[in-house]
Amino acid sequence: MTAETSQTLDRGLKVLKLLADTDHGLTVTELANKLGVNRTVVYRLLATLEQHALVRRDLGGRARVGLGVLQLGRQVHPLVREAALPALRSLAEDLGATAHLTLVDGSEALAVAVVEPTWTDYHVAYRPGFRHALDRGAAGRAILVARRNGEDDPGFALTHGELEAGACGAAAALRGVTGVEGSVGVVMLAESVPERVGPRVVEAAQEVSDALR
Repeated sequence: MTAETSQTLDRGLKVLKLLADTDHGLTVTELANKLGVNRTVVYRLLATLEQHALVRRDLGGRARVGLGVLQLGRQVHPLVREAALPALRSLAEDLGATAHLTLVDGSEALAVAVVEPTWTDYHVAYRPGFRHALDRGAAGRAILVARRNGEDDPGFALTHGELEAGACGAAAALRGVTGVEGSVGVVMLAESVPERVGPRVVEAAQEVSDALR
């Protein structure tokens, strides 16, 4: 800590980070132990964060991240989109396919950035704002694979005709980006995905992940 920083704000942000890293929430005692402060300090931090809907407590008293974080998270999309565009442009031009960055939004996959190739006679139209279930389409399936196998698995997902008849998809999850869960992929009109596409979307996903760190 320096003279220009706020200890209380620093602790509050640490609380949010600790809660974001757990699926089952944390008790006041657990938070106090992790922060190295007494329970009274934690109670005050939680009460303040609850007033802003950034934290909620369940019936058992465990604290979890609140829905207010979603509102803040929506403002991150433009920044993420800007960071991803160079890799998406390169991917689209290289493969002659529509490239996209997709992020998790609740139980759905949300396309936040799309780049279409400039040199093809035809390609799949895919627009930012398009939503679909996580278990349909390569973009969502790649995210689910990363959840199941862990971010260290540099795999990719392939699909055919799940979101649009005659269209194939390939996607790979972002890896090692704190607070951002998503994938990079392409969609193309083809009977099957060419062999080199899978490794190429893995490469692009890594480029976007590096840009977001």
